[in-house]
Amino acid sequence: MSTRPHRYVSTSDGQHLAVHTHGSPDRPTLVLVHGYPDNSTVWDALIDALLPDFHVVAYDVRGAGRSTAPDDRSGYLVDRLADDLRAVVDAVSPDRPVHLVAHDWGSIQTWHAVTEPEHTHRFASFTSISGPDLDHAGHWLRKAPDGVRNVLRQMVRSGYIGFFSLPGLPEAAWLSGIGGLALAGLERVGGGPRVPARRSTRDHLNGLALYRVNMPRRFARPVERRTTVPVQALAPTHDAFMVEQVQSNAGRWVEDFRFHRFQGGHWSLRSNPAPVARRVRAFVEEIESGTSRPKTEPALRRTRRHGGAFAGQVAVITGAGSGIGRCLSFELAERGARIVAVDIDGPSAERTAELCAMITPGAAARRVDVTDADAVRGLAAWVDDEYGAPDLVVNNAGIGVAGPFLEAATEDIERVVDVNLWGVINGCRAFAPMMIEAGGGGRIVNTASAASYLPSRLYGAYSATKAAVLALSRSLRGELAGRGVTVTAVCPGLIDTGIISNARLSGMGEIGHAKERLNRLYRLRGYTPEKAAARIAGALDSDPELVPVTAEAHVGLALSRLSPAALRAYARLAPPV
Repeated sequence: MSTRPHRYVSTSDGQHLAVHTHGSPDRPTLVLVHGYPDNSTVWDALIDALLPDFHVVAYDVRGAGRSTAPDDRSGYLVDRLADDLRAVVDAVSPDRPVHLVAHDWGSIQTWHAVTEPEHTHRFASFTSISGPDLDHAGHWLRKAPDGVRNVLRQMVRSGYIGFFSLPGLPEAAWLSGIGGLALAGLERVGGGPRVPARRSTRDHLNGLALYRVNMPRRFARPVERRTTVPVQALAPTHDAFMVEQVQSNAGRWVEDFRFHRFQGGHWSLRSNPAPVARRVRAFVEEIESGTSRPKTEPALRRTRRHGGAFAGQVAVITGAGSGIGRCLSFELAERGARIVAVDIDGPSAERTAELCAMITPGAAARRVDVTDADAVRGLAAWVDDEYGAPDLVVNNAGIGVAGPFLEAATEDIERVVDVNLWGVINGCRAFAPMMIEAGGGGRIVNTASAASYLPSRLYGAYSATKAAVLALSRSLRGELAGRGVTVTAVCPGLIDTGIISNARLSGMGEIGHAKERLNRLYRLRGYTPEKAAARIAGALDSDPELVPVTAEAHVGLALSRLSPAALRAYARLAPPV
């Protein structure tokens, strides 16, 4: 057990909770609530990281650590646990609301407390790590808003719950040491922790009642539980027990919700608390400063429709002044992201940011030429200063060039390589290190094209740049896989963005006539950038390596794998322009 000083707080049913306090009470108070089968020592590393700025309180929940345990299983109902939290808060900060940080079962009971109207005025904010509200999870399992596949994934990861509900067997597993060996293996998922846990047999055995008394009734009859308390949910990228969609789905029930990922496993906060400490510190400082703004009712309705996978996140999007970039900015803003709209056309970027800010406050615009590496590095530094490390970077800026390769002007080839390829390279090199240093969990999305695997006699230079982007994205995905940053390549097909109007054409007869014929082809295809943006945003939920957007992009990808000869034959044909 922890050797830090402690005192006892009595509960309404006569239990005594061991409460450990650290730091000056003059600072904002953080109350930390641990999960199962832990005790308050699970927070020791995080406490050390937060102590310079906060008054930190950690307590052993009933039945764990130095706290007493109820004689009856009903003493572990989440209603009792929520009352315990309120008792601790009233004891350590009677005159001021506190900020809550909870993990695993601590999050479950804290969710219950912040969704009880009688308690909410005592809480300034809540940071949840790897733990949902049971009623929210029950609704999610029934309605599957994120797809049946994710529900099945969660059911597999939750298989231990059924085991814990069996009589006698879980106790035998813990007492024999078999359960401890299995748990030690699961703790290594995600690369850690390397810090040994300080748990007792008592912690393992008493906490089984949490599952046995709460799970059946909450999953069988979930109720609606909403809160006005600002909440941020933090999801480790390699959580052995939770799919992140269960946690992000809480955005449907919270007025002011944010969702962030970080590199690590379920218990990585014990060995690598820095990413959690960074998010907690930024969140609490925002709440304490009074700059946090709850969603308007229209924004609330949108979040409830989409869930909270992008809520509160910072998304940097290049080429955001028009086309897919602008529409993706709108789509992500609708899903709760704060947008940094970047474009070489400053007024267009500013217009995108203005419209995004009307959906989700906090948008900004920057005029940047992505071919200028120094300018992109300056953009990254500015984003870091203003927002911190972004959650999502979309390297989308691109231009078109068409015509026979041997007749293309050298300057046109150089320009398309500079924008389409070097623009992506510059974005990746500027933002990836920042994401890694911040603890991982971020996403990089690079816009390639179906032309990257569909050869054409008239798009040689353009196809080459997009094929390079696809290859770079796949390689970088492997390079960053162990560092918590994912990389996705997006391959649109014929999207009616107006790219042809601004494309450079050479060797194709009368240029105006050729552009009109190509524009007509795109208009007849009828796939709008709005549809493409919705498809891209929805696909990012599962961190895919590649996102083909239109039907022809899907078919072309399949043919590139199954029948390359057919595509080589197609490449000999010229479009009807």
